[in-house]
Amino acid sequence: MRNLFDRISLPLLIVLCLSLGLAPFSPEPHLLEKLRMLATGNLTKLIDIFDLLLHGTPWLLLGIKLILALTRKVEQ
Repeated sequence: MRNLFDRISLPLLIVLCLSLGLAPFSPEPHLLEKLRMLATGNLTKLIDIFDLLLHGTPWLLLGIKLILALTRKVEQ
C-alpha cells in the first residue's frame, strides 16, 4: 500500500486539493456544503454522496500520504 502512495507525487495531490477539492470557489466549495449536509443528516441523494466522494477524495489521499510520510520518519 505504501508503494502506491509513494508513486503519487505530493505536488500533484496539492494541486488536486486546491482545484477539485475546493471547486467551485464561489459561493462556497462543494466539499464544505456536502460536509454540512452530512453533519445535519441531509446527505441523502445519490448525487450529493457522489459529490462528497469526488471533492473529498483528494483531501483523503493527501492526508494518508502525509500520515505515511510522518510515520516513516518516526520509524527511521
